[in-house]
Amino acid sequence: MDADAEAAAAGRGAKGPDELRREIERTRHELGDTVEELAGKMDVKGRARARAEDLRDRAGAMTVQMRSSAAHAGEAGRRHRKPVIIGGGAVVVAVVGAVMVRRHRC
Repeated sequence: MDADAEAAAAGRGAKGPDELRREIERTRHELGDTVEELAGKMDVKGRARARAEDLRDRAGAMTVQMRSSAAHAGEAGRRHRKPVIIGGGAVVVAVVGAVMVRRHRC
């Protein structure tokens, strides 16, 4: 086949053996990806394990953050002892008052 005949065949959509091999390889690769994706969706234990690990990591990070916040709040409480005591007393008075009002209504 000469160059003009090959160009005409290519224009009509005919593919050479190399192009067909590349297309087959590309299709196999896409099919493999699809099979892996479906297998991952079917692996319920694996997905649950991964989710549990993710939640465990997040809980650990939150624990560190909460400890840091508590330490910071404790430090602020030690520096400003009087306002903390006054605020705590106000909360106690408010709670006692609310309880007394409820008991009086009943």
